[in-house]
Amino acid sequence: MSLAPRAVLVHRRTEYEELLARHGTHGQAAFFLAGRGRSVDEVLRRHERTQQALRDVSSAVPLTWRSSRVERADLDRFLFAPEDVVVVVGQDGLVANTAKYLAGQPVVGIDTDPGRNPGVLVRHRRADAAALLRAATTAGGRVEELTMVEAVADDTQRLVALNEIYLGSAGHQTTRYRLGVEGETAPDEAQASSGVLVGTGTGATGWLRSVWLERAGTVPMPAPCDRRLLWFVREAWPSPATGTSRVGGELGRGQALRLTVESDRVVVFGDGMEADALELTWGQSVRLGIADTSLRLVT
Repeated sequence: MSLAPRAVLVHRRTEYEELLARHGTHGQAAFFLAGRGRSVDEVLRRHERTQQALRDVSSAVPLTWRSSRVERADLDRFLFAPEDVVVVVGQDGLVANTAKYLAGQPVVGIDTDPGRNPGVLVRHRRADAAALLRAATTAGGRVEELTMVEAVADDTQRLVALNEIYLGSAGHQTTRYRLGVEGETAPDEAQASSGVLVGTGTGATGWLRSVWLERAGTVPMPAPCDRRLLWFVREAWPSPATGTSRVGGELGRGQALRLTVESDRVVVFGDGMEADALELTWGQSVRLGIADTSLRLVT
């Protein structure tokens, strides 16, 4: 007998909750904000909107379903199941934070603060939760397959991301490595830079775009569902031992960027989650390309 679906509500602590954790009371939080020219009232209103959204989404879960909640800080310890329907209640970035821990489960994005969030990934209102949960488990439900990027190290460590993956020094200092593109005949190039960025069409509105604009990019940015990635080397340093001839490009199906580490410690992390990174040492290699899995975003 197949298990009933489980709705997993993903959220993060609000600014108000973080202020209470740091200062202890509402009054102390209000005093702290007032000293910086801010009012606690708006922070509290956003907190209450988030709490109401969580209550509304919880009540929309069908009675025959199971349900669970997980906070952003606990995502790396939470075990998602194949039958889960993941409901992200919060901001666009929270969808990206969640995506790396999934394996094809449908995702519903609920915007807790319309007008404040761009709504690129959290596209829906809390009143639509019941209909979206039904659509997520219906064969005819509309789902977008958003391309993800993955890094696979030679010791089998693997990491996936929805927006981008960064490889470099934990402190964004100079990193040394050899870089090549699989399928090209040119030899790998020794480089020294502040890191390498490989991103998707979903990430094309963030960090990846800023680098693309700096380079006056002529290669079109991919769309979120395009099976295409862009990559850039940040601040490559020319020297007698390091080159700068390969500092950007695109990767399609079956292509990958290959890097061999020539520094004592390199980190690889996705979507800004530096606390959950791969660590590589001298001589290790890593391959970056299009992930086999996609983010299935319910539309």
